[in-house]
Amino acid sequence: MSKWTIYVTDDQTLFRKGMSRLVKTFKKVGKVEEASNGKEALDLVKKEIPHVILMDLEMPIMDGIEATEKILAKYPSVKIIILSMHDSFQHIYYLMELGAHAFLLKNAEPEEVEAAIEAVIEKDFYQNQLVIEALRKGAINKKAAESRPSFNTSLPLTEREKEILSLICQEMTMKVISERLNLSERTVQNHRANIMEKLDVKNTVGLVRYAYECGLIQ
Repeated sequence: MSKWTIYVTDDQTLFRKGMSRLVKTFKKVGKVEEASNGKEALDLVKKEIPHVILMDLEMPIMDGIEATEKILAKYPSVKIIILSMHDSFQHIYYLMELGAHAFLLKNAEPEEVEAAIEAVIEKDFYQNQLVIEALRKGAINKKAAESRPSFNTSLPLTEREKEILSLICQEMTMKVISERLNLSERTVQNHRANIMEKLDVKNTVGLVRYAYECGLIQ
């Protein structure tokens, strides 16, 4: 298996270099590049598409939010893990809506950083308690504002699609889901693509967010 390429984007030199040194120690990581702002990160992606970008939010020239929007719009295969000191659920929920694949506080343990990188590459999404609480509270607020019907009456999916969506939300890979349901991995991938098209979402983050909003996840 080829090693992963990771970009670390942060304007604080000590944090950026410290994170880069840490990430280089992870067994599945090969190349690590650094950027001090969103524009530099975008320039790096134009030269070589990485597997994951660890993205700070508050940076000069181009902040993490703008960089995330631009990168995901043009390079949807890139996984973006947000690094921040801000842990309000509104803040995290907004970033998940933006398309970020994971959210970590800057004081996260090294083991969680490694787990998050592995999860977003293999499962397209990493759920920690911060993200779970943000999606739950965000969904409650959104349903209250929109008076959206409950999951059972509004989700335009077949029973099989609901079952697969539920397993995706449990962070199972396509391979594990295929084994659980006795289906080929390609069939599960086709179901996932159909679900995303029906729900008008672009990635697993969108699927999980929608599941919270519609009551599949409480």
